Amino acid sequence: MSGSVLYDAPGPRAKRLDRTLNLVFSLAFVAIGAWILWSWYQRGIFDDRWAILWDPPKGQTAGDVWLSLARGLGNTLKAAALAAPVALILGGAIAIVRRGSARRVLSGSSAVVTELARGLPVLLLMFLAKLVFGWDVLWSVVFGLVVYNAAVVAEILRAGLAALPKGQREAGLSIGLSTMRTTLLIELPQAVRIMLPALVSQLVVLLKDTSLGFIVAYPELLRTIKLNRDYFGVDYTLPLFLVGATIYILINMAVSRLATYIERRLREGGGGRGLTPPEIGPTGPIPQSGIGGPAREEGAHAGDPLFGAGRPASSQPIPQRRPGEQ
Repeated sequence: MSGSVLYDAPGPRAKRLDRTLNLVFSLAFVAIGAWILWSWYQRGIFDDRWAILWDPPKGQTAGDVWLSLARGLGNTLKAAALAAPVALILGGAIAIVRRGSARRVLSGSSAVVTELARGLPVLLLMFLAKLVFGWDVLWSVVFGLVVYNAAVVAEILRAGLAALPKGQREAGLSIGLSTMRTTLLIELPQAVRIMLPALVSQLVVLLKDTSLGFIVAYPELLRTIKLNRDYFGVDYTLPLFLVGATIYILINMAVSRLATYIERRLREGGGGRGLTPPEIGPTGPIPQSGIGGPAREEGAHAGDPLFGAGRPASSQPIPQRRPGEQ
């Protein structure tokens, strides 16, 4: 019998086809990569321009280059670290009000705010904070990231709440909870759990959108790379921008790995782990002769919280009469 109800286990022919396709596509990717490297070699990409990473010109040291990149990375992470929790909290609050509020004014207002914030470009929001409000470049970047991503997070959570079975909401209302408490206590934890991959993807987008800060003169990683390129020359564009791309990829991979770990912990955690159930069975309060028979004396000694509570250890079982006995 196959291990899945959706499809049968692959046979020898399917396995050979799978190995052949894997080999063909692997060779194709290797060939494309080799062609790209060969074209770069013909254009003189692999010349002394890469020395900027260990022996830069104009009297600078490798430490100066990497230290500037580290400062840019620190500013990128600072903006993301300030914007991400605020966007998650604000987006969650908007989704809760839109779903759980019994007043049409509040739910309708949250829907309007979400649509407006989601429809505005992030860069426009940054310019709004900088030119209209007169804020610092850091807080201008954080403002743009928070407003836009909070709206997207609210939509993600709203989709997760709408995907839950109606019985979840009806169960909360049937035990006397209000609509707001039902949304907050019953529906929201489940929605966060099922929409966690989408939330992580949005956090990755938030991290990458910090690169828009270079337009408002925020010294993040991309602007730092551009300043280094302008100082050392156009010939050093490719090495610097490849280093920046590698840093962005590594950070996003780390965020994705962290999200995978959190999702696995949420899936495996709980369920009464670490709790010892009351002992029943051979030494528990099971009657010797079935239902209605005398209980074992060791059942009282076991201290069972359900059957043995309040019963002294020296208690004797109640005598039972067999059918036909007087």
